[in-house]
Amino acid sequence: MRIANINTEKGTMVVHFYEEDAPITVDNFCTLAKKGFYNGLTFHRVIPDFVIQGGCPIGNGSGGPGYTIPCELTGNNQYHDRGVLSMAHRGRNTGGSQFFICHNRQNTAHLDRNHTCFGKVAQGLEVIDLIRQGDKIISIDIIETT
Repeated sequence: MRIANINTEKGTMVVHFYEEDAPITVDNFCTLAKKGFYNGLTFHRVIPDFVIQGGCPIGNGSGGPGYTIPCELTGNNQYHDRGVLSMAHRGRNTGGSQFFICHNRQNTAHLDRNHTCFGKVAQGLEVIDLIRQGDKIISIDIIETT
C-alpha cells in the first residue's frame, strides 16, 4: 500500500490511494511524484466549494507530462466527495499529470465516472479550504507501507 504526503505552502494533506480501483492512475501519479515532477508547481485552478487543481507544469492548465493515460471509471470508489483526488483531463483518456481535490460532494457528484478518482485525503482536509490560486506544491512524498 502507498500513501502520499502532499506538502503545500498551506500545510500537508495525507492521501490514501485507491490502488485497487485505479492502479494505472495511482502508478502514474506516484511515478511523477517520485521524479519530483510536482515540486514547485502551483494550484492553478481554485474554485471555491468545487475543487483545487494542480499538476500543470506550464501553470495555466494546458500542460502535462507529455503522454496520456486511460480513465479508470468502473471501480467501487469512483465517487467524488470531499477530499477525493481525481484525474483532470480534456476528454476521456487524456489525463496525465493534472489532478484535482474536491471540496464537497454536492458540487462534484456530476464528475462521477467521468474522471478517475484515485485517492482521498485522510488527514489535512482543512488544507483544501486554505489553498488559493497560485499556492505552490512544495513536494509530494510517496510512502510505501505494509
